[in-house]
Amino acid sequence: MSEDKERESEVYSASNIQVLEGLEAVRKRPAMYIGDISFKGLHHLVYEVVDNSIDEALAGYASHIEVTINADNSITVVDNGRGIPVDMHEKEHKSALEVVLTVLHAGGKFDKGSYKVSGGLHGVGVSCVNALSSYLRAEVRRNGKVYMQEYAYGKPTCELTVIGDTDSTGTSVTFRPDTSIFTVSEYDYDTLANRLRDLAFLNAGITLTLTDMRKVDEAGNPRREVFYSRDGLREFVQYLDSNKESLINDVIHLNTERQGIPVEVALTYNTTFNENVYSFVNNIHTIEGGTHQTGFRRGLTTTLKKYAEDNKLLEKVKIEVSGDDFREGLTAVISVKVMEPQFEGQTKTKLGNSEVQGAVSAAVSEALRYYLEEHPRQAKVIVDKIVLAAQARHAALNARQKIQRKSPLSGGGLPGKLSDCSSRHAEDCELFLVEGDSAGGTAKQGRNRTFQAILPLRGKILNVEKAMDHKILDNQEITSLYRAMRVTIGTEDDPMAINISRLAYHKIIIMTDADVDGSHIATLLMTFFFRRMRPIIEQGYLYLATPPLYKCTRGKAEEYCWTEAQVQQFIAVNGEKTKVQRYKGLGEMSAEELRDTTMDPEQRLLKQVTISDAVEADRIFSMLMGEDVGPRRDFIESNANYANIDA
Repeated sequence: MSEDKERESEVYSASNIQVLEGLEAVRKRPAMYIGDISFKGLHHLVYEVVDNSIDEALAGYASHIEVTINADNSITVVDNGRGIPVDMHEKEHKSALEVVLTVLHAGGKFDKGSYKVSGGLHGVGVSCVNALSSYLRAEVRRNGKVYMQEYAYGKPTCELTVIGDTDSTGTSVTFRPDTSIFTVSEYDYDTLANRLRDLAFLNAGITLTLTDMRKVDEAGNPRREVFYSRDGLREFVQYLDSNKESLINDVIHLNTERQGIPVEVALTYNTTFNENVYSFVNNIHTIEGGTHQTGFRRGLTTTLKKYAEDNKLLEKVKIEVSGDDFREGLTAVISVKVMEPQFEGQTKTKLGNSEVQGAVSAAVSEALRYYLEEHPRQAKVIVDKIVLAAQARHAALNARQKIQRKSPLSGGGLPGKLSDCSSRHAEDCELFLVEGDSAGGTAKQGRNRTFQAILPLRGKILNVEKAMDHKILDNQEITSLYRAMRVTIGTEDDPMAINISRLAYHKIIIMTDADVDGSHIATLLMTFFFRRMRPIIEQGYLYLATPPLYKCTRGKAEEYCWTEAQVQQFIAVNGEKTKVQRYKGLGEMSAEELRDTTMDPEQRLLKQVTISDAVEADRIFSMLMGEDVGPRRDFIESNANYANIDA
């Protein structure tokens, strides 16, 4: 470590830890601090600890962060930063480490001399993790010593103790979430891997590793991945577009500072018709965007429009080009570092700092202008794509008006095949999307007419991953879906804008056969909802039905089975003479069987479709529904244990 860093390191001590209030409320109202107490909240605990290590890296003191899911489902996070201060806190009369771990809103993040930027800006991170853990052990390597202290339910169970000597620095935190608080207890490897991958892209040069001690191969090696990015957002965009056909074979990348705000942006264009823009502030994914995203859009639109006009590339276009047209087929990642960000709401999903908009807009405009001037061929390809988007939007507006004249999408004209329910309380009502008329007929007989509606779909719906807007609006099965759900589609500016305020059902259930065709139809439908009806998923309204694969009978003993293992268990109990019926499709089941196993809320098993990581979901849908067979085959093979593939 250099002498300058050593002097700066000495400044980060107990005097930098400012205390704002106590910890009492966290265990009483955990959702207020970490979002919820289920899957999302459980994983948020890991993010809070990792964010502290990332903050050390942003300050220039850490380069490696290791996350381990231990065999008992506890988590260990280790970094090679400076180590949390352990000297006595003047006001609290205990070590700075204990203050950080036991007092809400205590941390170096409130002292501008310690951290220039930080993800954990409310200062509730590690103290919340401690409060919501049945066990936590902190080890600090600092001043040539290894310090240790253990906690239970947010309170120390021993004094800060020196347990050894060391020539390194850093912090290690191991915690076990309190199972009496969280409704789920198992950590999901892929969810944590996606977050660490994002952090590696967002912080070039930092190495993050994830190890899962719960999964060990025959040689005794645990599952392990290393995440590292040399080129940052340039690699992020390439990763996002890895399953899409590139339009320009370039990534436009800028990494600069404007008005004291570090701005990094990477963007490219592909041949799809979707816009995928992801924005981050201090490594926090701002799902609702904010001023940095507004600045990006302004810089992109004004620069592209001026270039096209100056080079007379829009002279033959007789329709007006809108802002949305400039972003069709765009993939971009925006990352800004802000010393004192202002977020709208407590969930940190929308940035409100007005000064950021101008900084991002100016940076994007300058970098894009240089790129367009130096790459005239790619510039023309981008402008041609924009013109095509404008023409397609105009065609979609005409298609929407044509549909509305026939049967308005905003309410009237329900599809003829819809068997509606009698209740008009959307929160109680369910819509089953069923494959074909045969299964639709069985479902109609087996349903509860009060709150369950049935919409049979004819064959496979359009793959919206590859379809232009007007083609989607021309598709009969898709317009039937819109009309059945009573959503409003389109505005004068955006023919595909969705308004679900009048949605008639708060459970939309995809019910298809458990075979290859059924899985494909379900994937097509999920792609449609993800790309064109995402609020349905985001508000938790989309589900997958899980009909049984087998019916086992032996004498009076009868049982429905969803897996081969359940069949073998039934046979083990009832004998080899068990009769096993394999259901090839919903149409083979009687109305009573379908009702009892798949439709009755008291007995059925529904899987809710959620988006835990929109970035990874976008990549997977592009891979599953795109043109390239190779990645799709690899995905199916690696997930074969989870897929029902009927040979």
